[in-house]
Amino acid sequence: MAEDADALRVRTLFLSDIHLGTKGCQAELLLDFMREVDADEIYLVGDIVDGWKLRSGWYWPQAHNDVVQKLLRKVRKGSRLVYVPGNHDEFLRDFLDMHFGGIEIQDQVLHEAADGKRYLVIHGDQFDLVVRHARWLALLGDGAYTAALFVNTHLNWVRRRLGLTYWSLSAWAKLKVKNAVNFIGRFEEFLIAEARRAEADGVICGHIHHAASRMVGDMHYLNTGDWVESCTAVVEHYDGTMEVIRFAEWKRAHAEAPTPLTSRSRPATLVEELAPAARNSLPASPAPGAGPHSTRAVA
Repeated sequence: MAEDADALRVRTLFLSDIHLGTKGCQAELLLDFMREVDADEIYLVGDIVDGWKLRSGWYWPQAHNDVVQKLLRKVRKGSRLVYVPGNHDEFLRDFLDMHFGGIEIQDQVLHEAADGKRYLVIHGDQFDLVVRHARWLALLGDGAYTAALFVNTHLNWVRRRLGLTYWSLSAWAKLKVKNAVNFIGRFEEFLIAEARRAEADGVICGHIHHAASRMVGDMHYLNTGDWVESCTAVVEHYDGTMEVIRFAEWKRAHAEAPTPLTSRSRPATLVEELAPAARNSLPASPAPGAGPHSTRAVA
């Protein structure tokens, strides 16, 4: 089902906080990423389309449309796609448990990885007290955040002209503010508690634009990050291993040491299976395949 024979093949891809419809969205970088990665299952973990911004003014360049078309093409090629809405695309919560063109809409889902571990997949805005109980304050903060992204966009234009790599001013500033750091810590605690309540082994979320993969006791906390500031995603390899991919760093590393992209314990391609036979005149043993996927919506 791979669109590109050289693509990194993974069992599951988790993306969130793309914010299509905003000028801060790094749609071109996301398109590059999706050309490099192919997945059996794709989870869109909220804030894919920014309904808040689109209501105040329409902004939808060709690159944003290309992202949507790229995702739909992956569905047509055989990928399963589950959309878990967030607060910026909360209008989709009116269509929970429905299917549109092969896309499943779920409020939250339990994903079973290849190693048998179960992960609660949820955007996370349900545990952001500012969004839940002070919407006007959230919108005010969103305005300040938009201003920071405006500066960030022009700063990176200058950096590209100087031959420098992408760097997020807003992400750097966020981690320098003590209150923001405290908020991230509290957010993680709430999400871990919710995963325990769902009898899961971990949680995969978005919302706060801060990619992470860490163990909290016996629970695995994963945050997909975003495609506005950090350009990150979470992937599950065919052995059940979860990994945060920071695309700018990942792309730079592969450019410096170009080697075929592989995935842990992924199924071998036909060429890979026949190559040893051609060399040794012996049939190649098949590579281990991915086990059946198991997901269910959380009540």
